[in-house]
Amino acid sequence: MRTPRGTSHDHLEYRIKRYERDPATLMGPDSLKKVHPLGKSPVIKDQGTVIAESGAIVEYLIGHYGDGRLIPPAGSDERLAYTYWLHYAEGSLMPMLLLKLVFDRFAHPPMPLVMRPVAAVIAIGVKAKFVTPRLDEHLDFIEAELGKSTWFAGEKLTGADIQMSFPLEAAVARGAVGKDRPNIRAFVERVHDRPAYREALKRGGEYDYA
Repeated sequence: MRTPRGTSHDHLEYRIKRYERDPATLMGPDSLKKVHPLGKSPVIKDQGTVIAESGAIVEYLIGHYGDGRLIPPAGSDERLAYTYWLHYAEGSLMPMLLLKLVFDRFAHPPMPLVMRPVAAVIAIGVKAKFVTPRLDEHLDFIEAELGKSTWFAGEKLTGADIQMSFPLEAAVARGAVGKDRPNIRAFVERVHDRPAYREALKRGGEYDYA
């Protein structure tokens, strides 16, 4: 959980509180439900207001502290692209990555030994016929779009890039993005090279996708 503090828009102070998922269920701990009833992350608390959902968090922070930065001008082509990718990250890409995660786990399911071969066969079949082809379509689409500009909404970093960074670094970390998609890999490297990203890792600690 990130808690912004202070009023300087040039450098907004914040602290990070880390919550560890249950390794078996992948669910957040009960302590996180005290912050938000669904126990979901990311979630921020700013001056007593709790905001969940990454897209809502990005919009909130840009709206309150951006001073016109990280969002293209209204009515521009870049603004349209910004809005699209801001919603695409969670609406289209993350569901496919979640399906991959689920069926990867079902290839080695935590269930009675006699049932494991059947579950594994089902998981492998669903991945081969549906999950992998659909995910490849999305990644090919993203690879092509990143060949048109440095960032998702043009030549300047925006909230859309912040929103797209997590699913794409997850895709790279889990082996879904190889050397045949250099634009995606370069995008993730650009994000990782940003001082603000490195500072966040210092404060919050390394995590699986970093």
